[in-house]
Amino acid sequence: MDFKVELKKYQNIVEQELEKYLRKQKCPEEMLNQSMEYSLMAGGKRLRPILVLTTYSLFKGNYDICMPYAVAIEMVHNFSLIHDDLPGIDNDDFRHGKPTNHKQFNESTAILAGDGLLNNAYIVISEDLNKNVSSTKLKVFEEFSKAVDRMIVGEYVDTEFEGKEISNEYLEYIHINKTGALLKLCIRMGAILAEADEEELNKLSRYADKIGLAFQIKDDILSEEGDEKITGKPVGNDKEKGKCTYISKYGLDGAKEKLDEITQEAVDIIETYGEKGEFLKELALYIKNRKK
Repeated sequence: MDFKVELKKYQNIVEQELEKYLRKQKCPEEMLNQSMEYSLMAGGKRLRPILVLTTYSLFKGNYDICMPYAVAIEMVHNFSLIHDDLPGIDNDDFRHGKPTNHKQFNESTAILAGDGLLNNAYIVISEDLNKNVSSTKLKVFEEFSKAVDRMIVGEYVDTEFEGKEISNEYLEYIHINKTGALLKLCIRMGAILAEADEEELNKLSRYADKIGLAFQIKDDILSEEGDEKITGKPVGNDKEKGKCTYISKYGLDGAKEKLDEITQEAVDIIETYGEKGEFLKELALYIKNRKK
């Protein structure tokens, strides 16, 4: 398997699906719709919806049943990015090498665009439930709602403790919620929709915990030594703002060692699926080695 080819294939599938939910009509809120589209279609890795589809594929073939949930999670993710960049939180000017939403439009529009994407995610899921409700889909909806709650909690704690010294436990608490909650949700949604049993669900949840933590540690490393031309956002912001990160806690070398260890643990878990798990194995390595 050529991982990059497969990743691009999945990214294209997700992009085409997202296009179906854009609002192009002339209306008084046209600028708001453009603001939502600006962030939703800005690119990015699309890892979260891809995780939903590829986890489902471990057990079943046609992942069409997953599409509304893959779309919804990408909407939520982009809502979080818009709000994360706002002056009241991280006050960032660039994302993906382009002006952040509040810089491209204005702060009030950006806030409402984030709100709109969050609400649209629930519209997408509710429309799917209205077509064909099941106990499986209701379980996914419950987990979806709780994971969004945890992500917001993580963002709050991260913001509240900015510039303060915190314990290792609090650092982990922030990132298990802020970054890890949605990544874990994606894995669990794919597995639940594929009707995986509890043992499989627990095993995949452990994999999700590992890649979620690895993703955050790598983000911290890139914030310390990344290339702004590649990352598309300023390097060194975390240090300037006094954020408590895995770099500030463990040092750059210590964070890299922790990243290596956690990635290997994720690989060990997913290798039990053999050839079917190859993409998710390569995805764990991709998270570790990514440049942006």
